[in-house]
Amino acid sequence: MTATTHREREEILQRIDGRTLIDLFMATCDAGGKPALVVKDGDGFTTHTWSAYRHRASAVAMALRRHGVGRGDHVALMMANRPEHVIADVGALLAGATPVSIYNTLTAEQLAYIVGNCDAKVAIVEDAALLERWLEVADDLPSLERIVVVEPDGVDTDDGRVMTADELLAAGEDALVDGRDELEESWRAVAPDDAVTLIYTSGATGPPKGVVITHRNLLYQLELVQRILQVQPAQRGLSYLPLAHVAERMTTHYVGISSGGTIYFVRDLADVLETLQEARPHLFMAVPRVWEKMQAALLARIDADGRRGKLARRAIDAGVAAEKAEIAGETPPLRLRLQLPVWDRLVFSKIRDGLGLDALRFAVSGAAAISVDLLAFYRAVGIEILEVYGMTESTVMITANRPGALRLGTVGTALPGIEVRLADDGEILARGPIVTPGYWRRDDATKEAIDGDGWLHTGDLGVMDEDGYLRIVGRKKELMITAGGKNLAPTNIEEAIKQRSPIIGQLCAVGDDRPYVAALVVLDAELLPSWCEARGIAAASVAEAAEHPEVRAEVQRAVDEGNAHLSRVEQVKRWRIVPSEWTAGSEELTPSLKLRRNVIHARYADAIDALYAEPG
Repeated sequence: MTATTHREREEILQRIDGRTLIDLFMATCDAGGKPALVVKDGDGFTTHTWSAYRHRASAVAMALRRHGVGRGDHVALMMANRPEHVIADVGALLAGATPVSIYNTLTAEQLAYIVGNCDAKVAIVEDAALLERWLEVADDLPSLERIVVVEPDGVDTDDGRVMTADELLAAGEDALVDGRDELEESWRAVAPDDAVTLIYTSGATGPPKGVVITHRNLLYQLELVQRILQVQPAQRGLSYLPLAHVAERMTTHYVGISSGGTIYFVRDLADVLETLQEARPHLFMAVPRVWEKMQAALLARIDADGRRGKLARRAIDAGVAAEKAEIAGETPPLRLRLQLPVWDRLVFSKIRDGLGLDALRFAVSGAAAISVDLLAFYRAVGIEILEVYGMTESTVMITANRPGALRLGTVGTALPGIEVRLADDGEILARGPIVTPGYWRRDDATKEAIDGDGWLHTGDLGVMDEDGYLRIVGRKKELMITAGGKNLAPTNIEEAIKQRSPIIGQLCAVGDDRPYVAALVVLDAELLPSWCEARGIAAASVAEAAEHPEVRAEVQRAVDEGNAHLSRVEQVKRWRIVPSEWTAGSEELTPSLKLRRNVIHARYADAIDALYAEPG
């Protein structure tokens, strides 16, 4: 560690010494009547102030304590993005317990594994549909004493294990009358090295593991976020990705608490664009697939807009040309440099306004690789996306691109006080106060992930330039070794092709022990209908569209364009469209939208074999 890195680390550790997230929450709530949580309610929006947030979280905390929940216990949360989710999260912390958010897409068997691993005493769930999933396995979970339902329509409240959220809050209100001293004693007893949450990995390579994130881990990371993104008081954000994902928790829930910001919640992903119009966020984080979908929807709208659309296309082409010249280390032609301010006033500012991103100060992409072409497109229209890198085990970020020091194609440089180095085989190793103390009740997995010197073995492969900018080249366990002995990273191949067409939703490259690379292609069920309609293609289903010559030609075009950016051995020689959608519910994707390669390879073994058996 350099002297500068050591000094930065010690400075941050001193700032957060002895503090917890609850200390930040209480200090922020002193702002009282400022808006904290906003959610769409019918035709309008309902707002919870910071004082109301604290009061409701305190009521939840006292109700939990009356149900025997205290320090060292766990409270499971299985809800959409809504104020009740984060209120319950903070309520568990105030009670001295640890909240555990669980993906809504998990099966009864999967949630039973998680609840059995952490021995949750109480679960707070969304509605009757999710309750049914819990009741399937409740008899096998001796620790689970109570299930609370937020939307009780259709719920059998005669079941002694079940109660409504209104009943929980009413009990908490009663307990608060004489219990405020007890409440303060419970949250003040929480220590910096206690868990602020357990986040279960999405299980791409086996059963999920509960990552322990401490208050100290979190507060150090929040200091880093503050330094990089210059978070301002009352900053607006949009919560729409699952709160069981560490990146969503950090950029909305935790940043909101630390800054006193306003978080808009989106319960249904179909409402994201509409809510962006209301929220006008200052900080917006999205995974690459969301950025891709926003681009595709925007371009489809532009192409349908006649003369104005053609003008917008000219502007975008000019902006992208300028960005690509800069990426290549060249100065854009004078003509382009003179045009861009005009295009920004006439076109790009309207695009940002139409997306609801006109007030945006920082845009962030993480969780998976994002293409340079996509980054160049958004920079062209005035939205600079900062690509960052990290994982649950590192409390989100390890490296990040900084505003004004962006290097496209990389995930930036190490954060202040964090050490990053490459192992002999290229694996990325990280060390610092953001690294988890380990996995809950999985000492074997902890020892495998974190060595005796405190280095976190990320499982990702990277290369680092002389300035310390890191580029991810693949996952160590996902490398394909072809029959010719070539080691290939499938994600690089997939991203090179997938970004070339809006109708490709997912793509899985295969080639282990095979003579060449092939791919399974999944069409985007959301964007495909409008694409087909614009071309007069009649297709009643994705499966029917998959057989249409124009659709197949579009996929081949994307494969050809992607191949042009790949080395000869990486190029996809054959492909096949899978006539069904891949989702977390159908198990081909994890809840964080990563490919479950083992599931795909097993489920589509015959289709993969056919790609190599059929004559060329």
